[in-house]
Amino acid sequence: MFETMPSCALHPDASSKQVDLSIVVPCYNEVDNIPALEREMLPVVAELAGCHSLELIFVDDGSSDGTSMAIRTSLGDRAPVSCRVEQHPTNRGLGAALRTGFGAAGGKVIVTTDSDGTYRFSEIPRLLSHLKPDVDLVTASPYHPAAGVDNVPAYRLLLSRSSSLIYRLLVSSGVHTYTSLFRAYRRHVIETIPFASDGFLAGTEILVKALLMGYRVVECPIVLHARERGTSKAKLARTVMAHLEFQGRVLRHRLRIAPML
Repeated sequence: MFETMPSCALHPDASSKQVDLSIVVPCYNEVDNIPALEREMLPVVAELAGCHSLELIFVDDGSSDGTSMAIRTSLGDRAPVSCRVEQHPTNRGLGAALRTGFGAAGGKVIVTTDSDGTYRFSEIPRLLSHLKPDVDLVTASPYHPAAGVDNVPAYRLLLSRSSSLIYRLLVSSGVHTYTSLFRAYRRHVIETIPFASDGFLAGTEILVKALLMGYRVVECPIVLHARERGTSKAKLARTVMAHLEFQGRVLRHRLRIAPML
């Protein structure tokens, strides 16, 4: 599946600190989605565990609805691999949750995915299939010509599509989608790219900096689906302002007015 990862016969010991793959899932008040996570994610994890050592890491970003307990009850004892929950005492934002997840992950490859199933968990193997030896980062891309969206609210698409178009122009890359969380990173990317955002901008910040630093990024055309349970936690006005501020920083960097921090 990933050419640079060991074959089944070369698995590291299960107690080894580093594993082939870490799957990091940020969560915030997602108790309604836990049964779907159990039903839809665990079979994929079992499939991957047949050939690779892996771990499942949930980051509960200060939930008040019992998300952590639901994960431990529904997934902890049923997952065919190491499954643990990192917990923030208060809500700190998606970027902070990613930072905690990356810090806890021991994988040579780290997959990040939404907890709400808007990108189907069954697509994880296909995402990983794009991680060829010369690729550093694979990102899901619903705005790729070969992909699409399914019943996603228009206001979300307007923000995401317009932001992605602006970043595409600023960075001068062929990447179509900059706002997806569903990605596969090689460890060296995570270890060398600092990101400041604690909010929803974090994923975009990592991708833009990876492209500016010369890492090879490949898109995986994948359909983005509407959320079926619960509500989005993105604050629209705050997210728009964060993107505008970051786009200004990228522009100043490209014009050599100021360094990219």
